Amino acid sequence: MHEMMSNISALLAPMTSDAVWAVYQIVSLVLLACMAIGAIVAIVIVLFQPGNSTGIDALGGSSETFFGKNKGRSMESKMKKWTAISLIVLAVFAIVFYILQFGAVWGVAA
Repeated sequence: MHEMMSNISALLAPMTSDAVWAVYQIVSLVLLACMAIGAIVAIVIVLFQPGNSTGIDALGGSSETFFGKNKGRSMESKMKKWTAISLIVLAVFAIVFYILQFGAVWGVAA
């Protein structure tokens, strides 16, 4: 088991000292946890959103309703905004995690 962990560690960015390695591991774990939480939040928000189709009523043309007039202030528009925000945060965490895999960030010559 120890050999497998050392092989996996060798695939990650090489570190110059134990202190840098400890910081790298902590930052990586925190970013992974934030990405997992962000992904779960995005999934839950998307699952709570209603579908875009209105069913058989869509065949008869459009009718003005209160919700149609106030779509910008409805719960549906708020859910779409929160979906976009959570996915942007998830993408930023993923990009930062990718950048931290380069040895040059940690002072290791490639």
